[in-house]
Amino acid sequence: MISSWPLLSVITFLPLTGVLFLMLIRGNTESVAANARLVALWVSGFTFLLSLSLYFGFDAEMSGYQFEERADWISGSGISYHLGVDGISMPFILLSTFLTPLSILASWKSITHRVRDYMIAFLVLEVMMVGMFASLDMLMFYLFFEGVLIPMFIIIGVWGGAERVYAAFKFFLYTLLGSVLMLVCMLVMYHLAGTTDIPALAEFAFSPELQFWLFLGFFASFAVKVPMWPVHTWLPDAHVQAPTAGSMILAGVLLKMGGYGFIRFSLPMFPDASEYFAPFIFVLSIVAVIYTSLVALAQSDMKKLIAYSSVAHMGFVTIGIFTLTEQGIAGAMFQMISHGLVSAALFFCVGVVYDRLHTREISAYGGVVDAMPRYAAFFMFMMLASVGLPGTSGFVGEMLVLVGAWEASHWVAIFAATGLILGACYMLWLYRRVVFGQAEKPEVLEMAGLDRREVMIFVPLTILVLWFGVYPSTLLDVMAYSVSDILAQLAPELSVQTVMR
Repeated sequence: MISSWPLLSVITFLPLTGVLFLMLIRGNTESVAANARLVALWVSGFTFLLSLSLYFGFDAEMSGYQFEERADWISGSGISYHLGVDGISMPFILLSTFLTPLSILASWKSITHRVRDYMIAFLVLEVMMVGMFASLDMLMFYLFFEGVLIPMFIIIGVWGGAERVYAAFKFFLYTLLGSVLMLVCMLVMYHLAGTTDIPALAEFAFSPELQFWLFLGFFASFAVKVPMWPVHTWLPDAHVQAPTAGSMILAGVLLKMGGYGFIRFSLPMFPDASEYFAPFIFVLSIVAVIYTSLVALAQSDMKKLIAYSSVAHMGFVTIGIFTLTEQGIAGAMFQMISHGLVSAALFFCVGVVYDRLHTREISAYGGVVDAMPRYAAFFMFMMLASVGLPGTSGFVGEMLVLVGAWEASHWVAIFAATGLILGACYMLWLYRRVVFGQAEKPEVLEMAGLDRREVMIFVPLTILVLWFGVYPSTLLDVMAYSVSDILAQLAPELSVQTVMR
């Protein structure tokens, strides 16, 4: 029976078998590269198929953690090897395992040097991402949380653009600085509680005065990861310099680590501080939504525009989380999953035309629809999903966040809604400039249409974005009890709400 397996451990560490195979590959450069691509694709694809058993084996009518695994790590220390998933972490694990093979496919032709090393970095990155979302021990969480930095640093720094070293170091230093403060807070929590077990820490009553400082320490790390304004400046640089697949994973999964951290740590462990700092978070989030949307309108680089749009969308996420309402938190979760799919698709859209013309400048295109009609259709769908078109996943998440924000503060909801209008402005402007208009440059008309590999990446992303938009209960039902558990820790009287269900 699959239930007797250490399923989470297998899913987490299975990509390491791919790393082992990759290290054993021998031959000339071309054959090593070809075999490395195949091994990475098969291993990551099998990991995704295996991870689907989490979804189908998950009991949505049960609160608490499922598929738990526990073993003593450091005897007598309160530190253990503890894995498990609930309705909050499980969708993120599936998102990570789903986007990894698609990212490997996206790199099939664009990465031509040190291919084996590139695939090893991606498989190690998958281990770190899945491990972080599955960890129920604070020390394990921290190790995986920081471990993500290393392969992504290498991916940007080795296979990135002309300013790749600058972007990689900026990404590394920003995220590391915040995480050091979080580590200090973790040591304080361990000293007081005598354990690093996340469920136990969620039940431990930290004093309101201490919560204040612990919240700020964790906030320093998670705010950089989201990223929130004003510590967002590393993101546009990292995206512009990263290879296409690096941007897909960075936007699709890594930006969600901050939001996940807020939901897993800040809300249940520091409820008083979360309520106290909520207005502060709202101000930063509204600034992010409006300011970065205006900055996006001024961009000439496609990747930079989409990167700034990611900051604006994640502003919605932080608003939803700190509304401390069922609709807001569920909407933030839904928005993170939706943005993971849509932003990965949008960065791939940029990568498709970049592989043909080797420029990301918006002015270099125009009339792309004449040469690539299928590409124009996929791009249009993802662009409309990004601005929250009804029937797409983007609409559900944003609407739930706005409902939760209205309950918390009318003004927050009104200002957040302006971000939707600005989002439509810059995305429609981008689409018009790139896809429509007269094709003035002959090289644009000579671009080849989508090949089978590119369609294989677009189709599953499109299906999921449409499915979650039409049938959002697929996700909401999974999250419902976990969100209620968090609200019960914040305010017991809220746990009886059944608005989502």
